[in-house]
Amino acid sequence: MKRDKTAYAARIRRHRRVRKKVHGTPERPRLSVYRSLSHIYAQLIDDEGRRTLVAASDIEQEAKGKLNGGKRKTDVAKVVGELVARRAIERGIGEVVFDRGGYKYHGRVAALATAAREAGLKF
Repeated sequence: MKRDKTAYAARIRRHRRVRKKVHGTPERPRLSVYRSLSHIYAQLIDDEGRRTLVAASDIEQEAKGKLNGGKRKTDVAKVVGELVARRAIERGIGEVVFDRGGYKYHGRVAALATAAREAGLKF
């Protein structure tokens, strides 16, 4: 009973509610964001084919190389947004559906989305 009222349970409820409407196709995949306490991950998912088309995270060497030392988490999210957008455009994907994963569109999630838009992805 008590665990149904945790912040995690609330996020999962919000995520399920969003996923009822947000659906990725091969032409317009879903840009899914996962945010842990110390890292951020983004991937483009084709829900019809049930496969991940493109992925990026801040634990990759390519992302770490762009950071140059200790940066804020929002700066890290911007790098991941640019990285996922660049990889998507290389694969011929220009439009996506944004799935915020039950998180508020604020902070790191908003920074990732803004960076992906600036890098050329259309939401």
